[in-house]
Parts: sequence; C-alpha cells; structure tokens
Amino acid sequence: MCNFAASKQVFMSKYFNKKRLWIISVLAIFLIIAIGCIVVYNRVYDQVYGANLSISSDEPVFVFIPTGSDFEDVCSILKASGLQNMESFRSIAERMNYTRSVRAGRYRLLDRMSNIELVRMLRSGRQAPVNVIFNNIRVNEQLAGTVSAFIEADSASIIALLNDDAFLLEHYSRNSQTIKAMCIPNTYEFFWNTSAKGFLDRMLREYERFWSESRLEKAQKANLTPLQVSILASIIEEETQKDSEKPRMAGVYINRLNRGMLLQADPTLKFALNDFTIRRVLNRHKEIDSPYNTYKYTGLPPGPICCPSIASIDAVLNFEQHQYLFFCARDDFSGYHSFARTLQEHNRNAQAYHRALNERRVF
Repeated sequence: MCNFAASKQVFMSKYFNKKRLWIISVLAIFLIIAIGCIVVYNRVYDQVYGANLSISSDEPVFVFIPTGSDFEDVCSILKASGLQNMESFRSIAERMNYTRSVRAGRYRLLDRMSNIELVRMLRSGRQAPVNVIFNNIRVNEQLAGTVSAFIEADSASIIALLNDDAFLLEHYSRNSQTIKAMCIPNTYEFFWNTSAKGFLDRMLREYERFWSESRLEKAQKANLTPLQVSILASIIEEETQKDSEKPRMAGVYINRLNRGMLLQADPTLKFALNDFTIRRVLNRHKEIDSPYNTYKYTGLPPGPICCPSIASIDAVLNFEQHQYLFFCARDDFSGYHSFARTLQEHNRNAQAYHRALNERRVF
C-alpha cells in the first residue's frame, strides 16, 4: 500500500513538472511572439510616423518638383533636401500608390516630417503657393522675365505667347500690342507649376473681375473703351509718380482727345524709340515714324506703353473735369507738374523747366 502511494506521488510530481514546463514553454513562446510583434510594430510605426526629415534652417524650406518628373526624380530631390531614410520613404510611397501619381509643384518641408505626412502632401498636390508680383512693366519681354522668376514657365515660353498675335486673338481677343492692358500690376497668388498659358488665363480672369459694372459705366461716360482707358492710363503712369495729380493729368489728355489735338506725350516717344534712358526729349526724337509717336499722329497709340497701375486706370475713370490743355514738369524737380489753359502760359512753364534742365546740364 505504501509502495502504491509513493508511486502515485512520484507520478503526480512528474505530471505537474511536465505541465509546469509546458506552461512555461507556452508563455515563453507567447512572450517571444509579443516581443517580435512589438519590434515589428515599432519598426512599421517608425517607418510610417517617425521623423524622416532633418531641416536645420530657420527659414522655410521648399522643394520644387518640375512638370514631367517621375518618382525617381522626386527621390533625388528629397534626398538633396534632407530626407534621411530613403528606403522607408520608398516603402511607404509604394504602399500609398504615390510612385505612379507624382504631382508637380512647390512644396514646403517641415523639420521632423514623417513619411506618411510627406507622401500625403505630395500625393494630394498640396502645394505652397507663390506670390507673383509685377509692376513698372513696359515691354512684353520685361513682363515675361519678371513673371518667370516666380513660376515654372520660363521667359521664353511666356514671351512666345505674348508675341503670338494669332494665339492672343483666338484666346483673349487681343494682340501683342494690347495684351499688356490685360495684365494689371498687383500681387497674385499662383501655384508654382503654372504654364505660360495658365498665367495668361489667370490674368484674363483677374481683368474681367477688375472691370466691374461701375468701372465699365465710368469708361462709357468718358466715351472710352476699357482698352482705351488702359492705353491712356499707361501714358499717365509714365508721366508722373504722383497719384494725386493723375486725375487732373487724365483730364488734360481727354480734353485734347475731344478737341482732336495731338497728345504730344513724351513717354510715347521713348516707347517708340525703345529707349527708356532718355532724360530729355529733343526735337530729333519727335521725328520717328511710329504709330506710338503722339507728336505725329492724333488719337491714342495702338496699345499701352506699359502695364498701367490700378491708380492710373482709376485716375482716367475718375478724371478731373477742367479747362487745362497743357502741363509741364515743374522747374523745382519735385515730380509735380504745372498745368496751363493756354499755349502762351504753357510756353512760360516749359521755358522755366528747360532752363532748369540746362542748368543741371541735362541734354
């Protein structure tokens, strides 16, 4: 009896030892699996949500992805811009199908940006817009050069359209001489990957928005079309920088137009000669045979001689009604002008100004 009890005790001891060993083994396996899952999870989490951009600059950092770029181009651009782990970025980009949907544009990078944040931004085309600013534009080439500094379209593609009369007529009912009237100087928000045509399309929308019913009514009352307003405004823009006297100057030119007088605007000669360095207009300058020579041909020239500012356009629309027919720069070189009703009065003002020019040896 004692032997049976002892045998049973030994058996039970072995049974529980085996069970304990099995439990420990199972727990060990679960622990290993859990640790493995945690390692894999941390690795995946780090790939997806961990910081993968290192930007040391305090200034905003932007990357430019040109039109036509593929995924490999994007990788090269990002690597040069601070992307640390290219392998993890590629992995996430492939999982999110970005490798086949690259979008051109200008994108802002943030320090410690994760792969998922970066891919989401690039895949959605969530660009950082640019402010396109232009003013003091006299010729198409200058407009093209200025705008191309802000957007992807280069100056060659822009000037090609600005000088293409057939294209301009078809799309904007304008030509290379009148297209500047459509481009009103201001600050405009664009996406960087804007094409040359995209720029002009936007200018047309802004132009149509600018010419409100109120402005159109004022132009009609002045017996001018919007284009004629812009042409006259461009002359005033070049005549004076003083906004306060622009409406009075506009009144002078409108008085001359209504009387069939020559405008005799010196800035039109500089435009005709394509020489904006001229400091003093002389009689020899007035001999050029050009439709922009307002000393030879009556009426307005065929197109604006610059992109007129809003202030100059509104000065024409709100021109001062008076009897002045002449004006001349003051001899104190203040930038203001002396206005006259008669030629005799104007000649006195002009002689005083010419004496001042001679004294300063401006020839």
